[in-house]
Amino acid sequence: MAAGAEGVAEDLRSAYAAGKTRPYEWRVSQLEALLKLTTRHEREIVEALRSDLNKPEYESVIHETVGISSACELALKDLHQWMKPEKVKTTMVTYPSSAQIVSEPLGVVLVISTWNYPFILSLGPVIGAIAAGNAVVLKPSEVSPATSSLLSKLLGEYMDTSAVRVVEGSVHETTALLEQKWDKIFYTGNGKVGRVILAAAAKHLTPVVLELGGKSPVVVDSNINLKVAARRMISGKWGGNSGQTCVSPDYVITTKEYASKLVDALSCEIENFYGKDPLQSNDLSSIVNSRHFDRLINLLDDESVSDKIVLGGQRDKVKLKIAPTVVLDAPKDSPIMNEEIFGPLLPIITVNKIEDSIRLISSKEKPLAAYLFSNDKKLKEEFITSVSAGGMVINDTNLHLVEPNLPFGGVGESGTGSYHGRFSFDAFSHKKAVLQRGFTGDVAARYPPYANWKIDFLKSLFSGNFIGVLRALFGW
Repeated sequence: MAAGAEGVAEDLRSAYAAGKTRPYEWRVSQLEALLKLTTRHEREIVEALRSDLNKPEYESVIHETVGISSACELALKDLHQWMKPEKVKTTMVTYPSSAQIVSEPLGVVLVISTWNYPFILSLGPVIGAIAAGNAVVLKPSEVSPATSSLLSKLLGEYMDTSAVRVVEGSVHETTALLEQKWDKIFYTGNGKVGRVILAAAAKHLTPVVLELGGKSPVVVDSNINLKVAARRMISGKWGGNSGQTCVSPDYVITTKEYASKLVDALSCEIENFYGKDPLQSNDLSSIVNSRHFDRLINLLDDESVSDKIVLGGQRDKVKLKIAPTVVLDAPKDSPIMNEEIFGPLLPIITVNKIEDSIRLISSKEKPLAAYLFSNDKKLKEEFITSVSAGGMVINDTNLHLVEPNLPFGGVGESGTGSYHGRFSFDAFSHKKAVLQRGFTGDVAARYPPYANWKIDFLKSLFSGNFIGVLRALFGW
């Protein structure tokens, strides 16, 4: 595969060097092709996602295909505006002059995707890369093989394969790709692999976007509509691929006196959504494979946790399903409170005062998302100001993902860089500064021989002190 990876990179670099991907018309044609393959083959995409994750059709359509269609339509609508140079003001220092910021493509980029939302998390970055005028290689996740195979087939049929290519495979193929020089690498996945990506990129000084994860907290105050809050937490946790989502609520913080009410509300709404036996529900995704299933069961069966299960806990290894499970006051040093759960388990941690939640969150690594349910204006302001996270939602979960005017990305351990909407275009663009001047306005103070009046003149010029400029010129 090493020769194959090198050949793919060279082929795409030749296409890029020939200027194929730069024109507006080419970008539009490829975005339209992505839109067509998504809308025309929605049934095949849904079936692939069902094969890989037993994902309900609702989630496959709303969370995956609709997201790609919407992103393509937005890019097609706004691409001309995104590509226009941005005029900026100039100062006295460069007068007379004009200035602009020109968005230019980076070149040949690599997108390494993940398995939990294998369609949207593969093509979402590709949309940004194409819109920005790059040639792109997509490496889908081998953990979702049906979707990976379908992406390879559809992109091969619909896209310009001289500039857009799919490479399937596992660790060996990914390693071979990482040995090549890219102009940007966009990776979605976990921090362990993210460090490998970063180390490989450093050899070529390649910039990266890392969309990782972390333990995203939910703080639940007592002055809320508890039924609505419970439904929104369930939607964000179990209605999002059975908790296998990077921004899924990972743990809840509430007060000791409110915890039982919250558990009761979650129990009631989970039954409303998934029935008395959630393992039989067709609306609950499976765990992706037996390895991840066993990992989750180990978290749940830990001796410090197993007797703290207050809701759920049922499992079916044949179907790779785990019922929505709530754990109350798991020890802080237990694995479930120190690993990203990435599954249908939800610990609830209790504090004496709800304000203590902010200190608790801040004592951990910065999460990809943070959520607060409260009607307390002061608490909301403190949460927004004091909690550092990739993104934040007040009185809901996960919805910031679908707002194209907001950047999506992590901070610290949860990732670096962001995308979605215009931010996807920017992620794959270089913002080139362009200053234009004529041959008038040549200032002698720039040139030797140096003199004190020239120092005074330039100091005044840089500080915008017009009077000081005149004084230096006329020796006042």
